Amino acid sequence: MKTIAVDLMGGDHAPEAIVDGIKSALKKYEDIQILAFGTVGSWTETHDRVKFVEVTEVITSEDDPVRAVRRKKDSSIVRAAKAVKEGEADAFVSAGNTGALLTAGLFVIGRIKGIERPALASMIPTTNNKGMLLLDLGANSENKPKHLLQFAHMASIYMENIRGRKNPSIGLINNGSEDIKGTPLTKETHQLLQDSNLNYSGYFETRDILTGKYDIGVTDGFTGNIVLKTIEGTASSLLGEVKKIFLSSMLNKLSALVVKKDLGQLKDLMDYRQFGGAPLLGLNGHVLKAHGSSDALAIENAIRNAITMANSDAIEQIKEAIFEDE
Repeated sequence: MKTIAVDLMGGDHAPEAIVDGIKSALKKYEDIQILAFGTVGSWTETHDRVKFVEVTEVITSEDDPVRAVRRKKDSSIVRAAKAVKEGEADAFVSAGNTGALLTAGLFVIGRIKGIERPALASMIPTTNNKGMLLLDLGANSENKPKHLLQFAHMASIYMENIRGRKNPSIGLINNGSEDIKGTPLTKETHQLLQDSNLNYSGYFETRDILTGKYDIGVTDGFTGNIVLKTIEGTASSLLGEVKKIFLSSMLNKLSALVVKKDLGQLKDLMDYRQFGGAPLLGLNGHVLKAHGSSDALAIENAIRNAITMANSDAIEQIKEAIFEDE
């Protein structure tokens, strides 16, 4: 029986969507129990596998992450992180303030010894329906080559343990595939990855992300955050334009009925909810960041991913990999 801590107060649709996601997960997974952290009234159900933990403070999306974690000790994020630290929970899921979640992870749970920077990783939908793990997505604004090498190690272990992909291929995001291109950061990282025992395939350009050419894409946090938001914005805009075209005339509406199933598949391809949250790799505990606009399905899948992580030995393998690399 695994225990998953869930932040009821984080996200655009909290606590209702979080509560509904928990209910769905409990129906689907009989071998889990939930520690639900929220303010009074956020959880009103009675369930033998849910323990509601009342908190008196909430960290909002507008709060400064470091200041909030230090001052709001009785917030759902800090209390849930503490539950992981003290062994009361095997994993933690939140759709709340990303910076606060990272700060609580660092200050409360702590990093794996030897990991210099944790990384926020996320599965990106691809046209081959496999998905690609991209990191770092903004946990760090600046990185050194050694950080990116550690990201690659952690991502490889995550993909093998959680996604079941043996010896996943790794690409380093660059402004070209030629060895002469790139910044000092990418060039030095490129050399480190070539000298590692990882399945490194070389540089790749961001236009190849959605093709699923590689299992893992590694980059610095600043670049990764821009890439992720560009993908999200482009997908949203394109789907919106397609919808406008099909609603523009009666003939187009009839055409839409003919291709409705195919359009649904296109929408599903870009649906962040299916991947179940973004893990914060490098922490000495399992922490998952669900999308801020998560609905019940996204939370259910985030809990599913948290269960898989809790049942894995990914953290121990990361510790071994970092020790061998030093």
